[in-house]
Amino acid sequence: MTTEINANMRHQFKRVAVSSKRQISIPKEFYQDLSLQDEIIMEKVGNRLIIRPSDYDNDVDFTAEILQDLIEEGYPKEQLVEKMKERKANMYPALKRLMADKENEEAMSLDELFSEE
Repeated sequence: MTTEINANMRHQFKRVAVSSKRQISIPKEFYQDLSLQDEIIMEKVGNRLIIRPSDYDNDVDFTAEILQDLIEEGYPKEQLVEKMKERKANMYPALKRLMADKENEEAMSLDELFSEE
């Protein structure tokens, strides 16, 4: 079992050029090993850029941003947990609507995007 974990977690790196249009090419073996498709998740953590398959998009966490918004909106600490649950429950349906609307190229306000419909 340790061998499987080590094989999946081995550290690999390659130097990749960035074009004048900020484009990069993912090395073929990385692309194949990760079973990448038409879309990826890209995340900036400190001075590192993390690229991962988009099938992990449910792992994208907006907790810190939501909490910051709730604090700025003035919710008392007694209500933060409940409001956090509400916002997170609406987050992924809203993102799905955004993706669907992006395909149709229709602009949507934030209120429409995060509505419970």
